[in-house]
This record gives sequence, structure tokens and C-alpha cells, in this order.
Amino acid sequence: MLLYIIRRLALSVVIVFLAVLALFLMLHSIPGDPASIALGPRATPEVQAAYRAKMHLDEPLYYQFAIFLGSVFQGDLGSDVFSNRSVALTLSEQLPHTISLALAAIGWSALLGIPLGCLSAIRPNSLADRVTGIFSVGTIAVPSFLVSIWAILIFSIALGWFPVLGAGDEDDISDRLYHLVLPAFAVGLGWVGYLARMVRATMLEVMGENYIRSVRAFGLSPKTVVFRYALKVAILPTITLIGVGFGGLLSGTVFAEIIFSRPGVGKIIYDMVLARNFPVVQGAVLVTIAMYVFVTLIADLLVAWFDPRVRESL
Repeated sequence: MLLYIIRRLALSVVIVFLAVLALFLMLHSIPGDPASIALGPRATPEVQAAYRAKMHLDEPLYYQFAIFLGSVFQGDLGSDVFSNRSVALTLSEQLPHTISLALAAIGWSALLGIPLGCLSAIRPNSLADRVTGIFSVGTIAVPSFLVSIWAILIFSIALGWFPVLGAGDEDDISDRLYHLVLPAFAVGLGWVGYLARMVRATMLEVMGENYIRSVRAFGLSPKTVVFRYALKVAILPTITLIGVGFGGLLSGTVFAEIIFSRPGVGKIIYDMVLARNFPVVQGAVLVTIAMYVFVTLIADLLVAWFDPRVRESL
């Protein structure tokens, strides 16, 4: 297990390094003068020269990348172009909102999607299986930004059950959870279908194994066979899917954060792109990539912990 952890950590470091390199090259491939693009056309030549010196834009490209890479691994993501505020400090204030939204979304979708998948596997080709299949495909097909708009129109404006905008009072946890309901519903609805389909497929595959036939021969009930024996094996691919889904939600919550006017990494990326504040965009993208790699690493380690065959495959 220790060797597997070391290999996965090394692979994660390589992935983050390649992502940093790709982001650096993409930003430097933007046509035009980086100082003019970042500061705008109204910036004076003196301000542009000071910005070039601060960002080492007059140095060779490999030297710029070495400085950038060293700063990243030291936790220095640069400064805001306009306020000169630390990008790391800005993101540390926004990241908890995005993480809480992603956790709430993937959490409620797993609590609903996994039992639905098990129900379909217990009674394949039944009415419940068909209804679950239609529901799953429907939730996958509807984009989250459309669900967000419908949720506001129905539950906020028409029924008045939930607030329309904002993240709630920071000092009141109940108010923040209250404001979190609709965004988490909109973002997580599609993942209910993904998880239900994944659990059903893996469960049906596991139900055909010899040890499941042996358990059935002892006369155990179908629910006991599914939830006590089959689900332990069938849940492993679902853990990986949940990890990938949570990592994807860290960047996929941008529509919900914009529509519901919530603070978060996705919204700040959107705002800073419009403002051409590229150091903040660069730092936010790097943090999102690092979080994605970290979450998928945890998911892989959990799967390897439960399934020794995975540890031997890498």
C-alpha cells in the first residue's frame, strides 16, 4: 500500500507540473503585449514598464517559468493587478464557498443516486427500473444552468420557499445552509443520474459473480444480498466517480455561482476574466487544478484500500 501511495503521489505531482506548464504557456501565447492586455489601453508607458519589471516580462521565457514555478510551490500566486492584494488571500476567502457548494451537491446526489441504482439492480427490467432509468437520463440531459433558472422561478419567485440570491449571513450557519439548498439542488441534480446508472451497471455485473450465487443459495433475502455483499464491491467504481464528480464541481459551479450571485472561485474567475485581471485568473485556475488532483488522489487511495487488486495494477 505504501508503494502505491508513493506512486500515486508522484503521478499527482507530475500532473500538477504539466498543468502549471500548460497554463503558463497558454497565458504567454495570448497575442499582444501582456502588460497592455493586463492593464488596459489607458495605462501609461511608465505603469506598463513597472508591470513588466514586476512580472519579469523582459526576461527569457524559461526564466519567467522558473520564477513562476518557484512562486507557486511557495504558495505565492501573485498579486491582484488593480488592488495589489495577494491572490492567495483572495482565493482563501472564496474557496470555502465553492467547496461547501460542491460537497452539498455531490452529497445529496450520492444519497439519492446510490439507492436508486440499487433499486434498479434488485429489480431489473421492472417498472421501477424503467422509471429510474428515465429519471436518470432526464437529469443528466438537463444542463445545470437551466435547472438553476427553473429552481429560482419555481421555488423562490413562485412559491417563495427559498431566497433568490446570495450566500447568507456568514455568522449564521443556518442561514448559509438555507441559501445553499437551491444552488446545491441545481448543481447536483445531474449527478443523481450518473451515480444511479453507474451503481446499477456495476451492481448487475457483481450480481452475476459466483460468490453472490453462493450467498443466494443460503436463502438470504435479495436486499441482504445486495446491500451486505454486492454493494461492497459495486461501490468501488462509484467512489472513483464521486471523486471525479466532486473535482469537476469545483470548476463546474461557475454557472450556479453567477446565477445565484454566490461568492466562489468560479464567479471570481468569470469576473476577473471580464476585468482582464490575469494573475487572479491564473491563481484560481491553478488552485482548482490542484484541488481536482487532490480529490481524485483521495478517491484512488480509498479504492486501493478496499480493493488490493488496484494496488497491484499501478
